[in-house]
Amino acid sequence: MRNLEVIIGLEIHAQMNTKTKMFCGCDNNAWNKKPNTTVCEICMGHPGTLPVPNREAIGKAARAALALDCTVASDCHFDRKHYFYPDLPMGFQISQYDFPLASKGYVDYDLPEGFPSPHGRGHGEGNRCRIHHLHLENDAGKLTHVGGKTLCDFNRAGTPLMEIVTEPDLRSAVEAVAFAQELRSILVTIGASEADMFKGMMRFDASISLREKGIEKLNPRSEIKNLNSFKALERALTYEEERLRKLWEESGGPLKGNITVGWLDDTGCTRVLREKEDAQDYRYFPEPDIPPLTFSAKEIENVRASLPHLPRMQRKSYLIHGLDTSQAQILLDEPKLRSIFDAVLDYTKDAHKTSGIVLTQLLGAMQKHGKAMKDLPHPDSILDLLDLVASGAISSNAAKRVIEDMVKTGKPAGEIVEEHGLTQIADSRELQDIVASAIAANPNAVLSFKKGKTQALGAIVGWVMKETGGKVDPARVSEMLQKGIS
Repeated sequence: MRNLEVIIGLEIHAQMNTKTKMFCGCDNNAWNKKPNTTVCEICMGHPGTLPVPNREAIGKAARAALALDCTVASDCHFDRKHYFYPDLPMGFQISQYDFPLASKGYVDYDLPEGFPSPHGRGHGEGNRCRIHHLHLENDAGKLTHVGGKTLCDFNRAGTPLMEIVTEPDLRSAVEAVAFAQELRSILVTIGASEADMFKGMMRFDASISLREKGIEKLNPRSEIKNLNSFKALERALTYEEERLRKLWEESGGPLKGNITVGWLDDTGCTRVLREKEDAQDYRYFPEPDIPPLTFSAKEIENVRASLPHLPRMQRKSYLIHGLDTSQAQILLDEPKLRSIFDAVLDYTKDAHKTSGIVLTQLLGAMQKHGKAMKDLPHPDSILDLLDLVASGAISSNAAKRVIEDMVKTGKPAGEIVEEHGLTQIADSRELQDIVASAIAANPNAVLSFKKGKTQALGAIVGWVMKETGGKVDPARVSEMLQKGIS
């Protein structure tokens, strides 16, 4: 068998999380909406209507481009890309061709531990995939096949997309997934896209070909369309690689021409759809209804200066603080949760304690009550709760109940504390009476503690917490018990 090398490049379509669509004022959130209700004359392509570019979408795409270390063009324009599809209402797509928004960037990514890199680098050493360009366009609608009929929902038509096209730098399905995961983290971190693949907000077209090692020339490729999960991306590339290897052995060489295939998730195989289109098939020409876009150097630098720390840097910081890889990834995938974690960490200066509050107590309450991440309390609300604990107003035990009620009801910490009477008993004389009662009520535990069984003290503290409804500081009670028993 020949020593063949796999060549992979990706096209990533990411929906931008704007309030309105790319060229009109329709609601950009089509998820679970009644079909064909978030549409208007513009996104339906009615004659006589004019598209108006979404400034917010252009800004988010520029943020993404700079986060990928691309060069943002000072001048670019939109083009019409002509092709027929039942859910493309205009009969063409407004996209960018020869003058895209940005070009020549890269993404550094890490491979899974233990996976050998064909580039000679191992886990944690970083691998790089170059970005050829990033351009803007609008999405098509959605087709649903029911029996022998096809239903067309145009709610998604006109959604703002950025298409990110890589160089053919990836050498395996595992590399492609690792790169795609890092790219998604970047887009989410900078707020350019929610990139929720379950909702179709991020999709991949993957091009794969083979060549003999040592040969630089690229051979005809197979493009796999519309992969909507990391699992589908890996499975499809793995299958197509094996299929192309068998074809090479049978025919003695690579594909004769570029082809487009579809991935059948239920059967785990690809199906040839057509020969791959070339640029001339789309009959591109500049969009006559939209003037060119221009960006000053100052505008570009202002966007660059507003970017947060990117995921690889944040991930390393979290790992240095003692979080494990999965905890760090949860924070990178959920910006609102991350902002709470960072605020609490800055307050406590203790990553372990912060992890317990945010990733155990808060996240656990969110999951228990079926809350979405958009329903998370504001970071200041959590800090207000920590102030109550630090001042001695409530116990750390009561704080757990407050967190759950904050998630459940959306009420502020102070209101919950007052409503449920959770204010901690701080009066020294009252505490002394409670400690004396505890000693009298637990003679066996007191005797065990005197004999050196220190864990017996915990049982007495537990009795106090139960009797007071958790309204005392267990550390202070423990100290007073030791003095009282001795």
